Amino acid sequence: MPTSSARASRFACSTRVTLRPARAWACRRSCGSCHTAVVQGYVIEGHVPAGDIQRLLKERPKALGLAVPGMPIGSPGMDAPAYGGRRDPYQVLLVQKDGAATVFSNHS
Repeated sequence: MPTSSARASRFACSTRVTLRPARAWACRRSCGSCHTAVVQGYVIEGHVPAGDIQRLLKERPKALGLAVPGMPIGSPGMDAPAYGGRRDPYQVLLVQKDGAATVFSNHS
């Protein structure tokens, strides 16, 4: 989730530039995206909706975190007027510490 979207969703956040890629967190390349955050010990990779992060923090599964691979149009931060209201379907993945992933939620 981009910092601007995180702040708009009332998450307190700070920004730090790092050279540590998401795959260093055991996230497979197929889970990679452009933004990585750590929220209460969970890794959040990509344009994950705030509601999914809130659900993760409420349910507290034993997992590495959540990922939205790529940059799907219509996801948080990819919903600008330039896209003309387009919303591509995408999945939020629950990534395990061994890198395995299952679908956490679907968005369309």
